[in-house]
Amino acid sequence: MSPGSHGVPEPTHDVDARAAALAFRQYVEPELQVLLRVAQSLTGNTADAEDLVQETLIRAYKAVARFDGRHPRAWLLTILRRTHMNMHRRQRPEVVADWNALSNTRPAFSAAEHPSAEDEVVDQSLHHELVKALTALDPRFREALWLVDVNDLTYADAAAVLGVPVGTVMSRLSRARDRVRRQVGPTALTAGRLR
Repeated sequence: MSPGSHGVPEPTHDVDARAAALAFRQYVEPELQVLLRVAQSLTGNTADAEDLVQETLIRAYKAVARFDGRHPRAWLLTILRRTHMNMHRRQRPEVVADWNALSNTRPAFSAAEHPSAEDEVVDQSLHHELVKALTALDPRFREALWLVDVNDLTYADAAAVLGVPVGTVMSRLSRARDRVRRQVGPTALTAGRLR
């Protein structure tokens, strides 16, 4: 008697793949924009951020069958942080052999090729003293401020990205805000620039 001849379908690779695809759609796809924003803040440039998110998505897809469904954003941000650390360790310069081959490529994730009008206005209006104050911050404080105040992550999500407890994020954020306020003064911190 062959396996599965009792009328009960046996689990197959196709069933597993469909379940993984459904879980991926449910837990991962809604978080893509958050992953991109956080990756941008970690890497400092769009191309590296897109590479980081792509690698994160591959790892998440491979692990989604083992994911319990609780706290998908924290789960993904943890994968993103670990992926970033691994990529940073083995980072090597890449050489582009043919620059003409890149001229007609489209950006990944439907990213805009040119900054939006809103981005240009914010860039032009950002006070020089504020930029100086942010640059002068200890990188740990700057990361917390960037993730929470600029990227609108929750304390828990920022903690997952940084690999620290929530209380540490709150402490670093408080110190960062205080230092920026002291250096810049109340006039530069108008609504919409910094909390």
